[in-house]
Amino acid sequence: MRGGGLGLIIDKPVLELLRIDKDTPLDVSTDGDALIIRPLRDAHAERVRAAALRVADQHAAAFEKLAK
Repeated sequence: MRGGGLGLIIDKPVLELLRIDKDTPLDVSTDGDALIIRPLRDAHAERVRAAALRVADQHAAAFEKLAK
């Protein structure tokens, strides 16, 4: 490998859990003891998604009645 780097293989169940695919940009950092790999997400989109899920959970009965 050029530059003396290493490759890392991550099992498919872990990738699916983190919603990472071959096109997901990753942030790779360290705290001095551990390697930290995080998917980069649009922070705003993630906050909106989380809020929508909370609203859906809290008001599921009302949404079901409205759907009828």
